[in-house]
Amino acid sequence: MASFPRPSWRRVAVLALAGAGVAIGARLIRPQLPPPNLASGNGRLEAVEIDVATRTAGRIAAITVQEGEPVVAGQIVARMDTAMLEAELREAQAEGRRAASAVETASSTVLQRAHEWQAARATLQERQADLLRVRKRYERVGQLVGSGALPSEELDNTSAALQAARAAVTHAQADVAAAGTAVASARSLVVASQRSVEAASARIERLQADIRDGMLRSPGRGRVQFRIAEPGEVLGAGGKVLSLLDLGDVHMTFFLPTAQAGRVRIGSEARLVLDAAPQYVIPARITYVADVAQFTPRTVETAAEREKLMFRVKARVDPEVIRTYEPLVKTGLPGVAWVRLDPAIPWPERLSVRLPP
Repeated sequence: MASFPRPSWRRVAVLALAGAGVAIGARLIRPQLPPPNLASGNGRLEAVEIDVATRTAGRIAAITVQEGEPVVAGQIVARMDTAMLEAELREAQAEGRRAASAVETASSTVLQRAHEWQAARATLQERQADLLRVRKRYERVGQLVGSGALPSEELDNTSAALQAARAAVTHAQADVAAAGTAVASARSLVVASQRSVEAASARIERLQADIRDGMLRSPGRGRVQFRIAEPGEVLGAGGKVLSLLDLGDVHMTFFLPTAQAGRVRIGSEARLVLDAAPQYVIPARITYVADVAQFTPRTVETAAEREKLMFRVKARVDPEVIRTYEPLVKTGLPGVAWVRLDPAIPWPERLSVRLPP
């Protein structure tokens, strides 16, 4: 009966160690896949950029902030030279006072012309009464002359008086008409003066608004990123002076494939881990998921091609966290954003929120 040589125990031990080494190496080389309920993507910490610009052309008088300095809503960050506007404002205010004075003068003239019109009407009534009296006397004299009681000369005299009374009424009527025209003219002058006051007031308001706009203010809480211009420079309308970062909206934009993006909901919890500080985990929420892929697909797509489509997702950092750690916030830092695809499954321990003390 044939016999086979027994393997050496040393050879068996070497083979066992080699097999274990291969298994461990394969485990180290094989990439660690995220849990099925988590999705992740690379991105950079970003914030909304706001440009502080001039509304009208002018020269920069002063810039009151430096790059990197925090600002609050309504804070004056720059001042434009408003000396010319202030001079125009004083001129407009003087015009307004002049127009108001003209209104008072025109109103007084209206009262005077109204009194003159009333006096002319009273005179007209007197002349009409005189005409009536002379007409009646003329009629009586005519009867007496006809009966021979008075000579015909009396009728001639009375006729002349009647003509004079009629002329006096006509003249009084002309005076009444002229006085009425003077009243209307004075009233139109009041209206014109009032329009001048309104125009001066509108110009004053515009100049005051231009002067206020010359004080450039921060639209919100943020940080100065760049000083685009310097004091003494002349800028046109819309010229940029400062660039601010709106720290009220700090977020990270990343991309997910179709299968994962379709399971992400607006408002879902997210976690951000920055490369510069991997020991911290920052809480965030999903505020945006793109409706379409980031490139135009072909007309016919296979299942494999659809899996290649990537959708843009935005995770916004909790504003209260930003407010607490505002001096530490630096945009542009790269990192990884994690999002739960199944809200019922808790976060793993390594993605629990951890913030600086």
